[in-house]
Amino acid sequence: MDIRQLVLVSKERGSVVNDLCTLFDLEVAFNDPEILHFGLENALLPVGRTFIEVISPIQEGTTAERFINRRKGDGGYMVIIQVDNFSESKNLVDKENISVVWESKYAEAQAMHLHPKQMGGAILSLDYMDPPSSWKWAGDDWERCMNIETATSIKGVQIQSKNPQEMCNKWKAILGKDASNNKIGLDNTWIEFIDDEDGRGEGIYSFDIQVKDKLKVKERAKDLGFLMDNKIKVGGVIFTLS
Repeated sequence: MDIRQLVLVSKERGSVVNDLCTLFDLEVAFNDPEILHFGLENALLPVGRTFIEVISPIQEGTTAERFINRRKGDGGYMVIIQVDNFSESKNLVDKENISVVWESKYAEAQAMHLHPKQMGGAILSLDYMDPPSSWKWAGDDWERCMNIETATSIKGVQIQSKNPQEMCNKWKAILGKDASNNKIGLDNTWIEFIDDEDGRGEGIYSFDIQVKDKLKVKERAKDLGFLMDNKIKVGGVIFTLS
């Protein structure tokens, strides 16, 4: 069980995608036509075998648009966990009485989005792929777009809250994992719950990305104007480097 994809929501998909591609030497692998049904457009960027997705509302009244308005700008939106056993995950969701707001119908890609108000912090999606190495949401040819010269994988996510411990307890119950100091350790990735750092209220604060050369990426961020108070910020999200 690990984080496989982190989702960022932005008013302007193109500019944020360009910024991420320039900073981390990434490439767009897929634009999913099916999310037009939700009034959204997207772009999937492989980071090794993990993914950053950027979505933007293209219709009025979407959940994504309301999120942008509530948090007063772009920001982290969803955490997608690849699970080992979908039935076991569903049982934990049912046990905790968490509502499922959307569920996929694909045999090769089972997924459920959990009610964000009940979970807190972000939309949590639990996804199972057959085979596990695949990732349907990124299309069929995403491996051709992998470039690990700069960034190699997603390592973690920080979610801020007025009550980090309470939120951590909800998430660890659903994931069936233990936590230490409000940090849930998965197989190779982690989810940490922290106090509100920026005054924007409950939500994702940072994405942690594993890179080959931290100094090089930080210098590039500075040159691009993404370095603020010694923190890399793109699309309303702080990017920390592992």
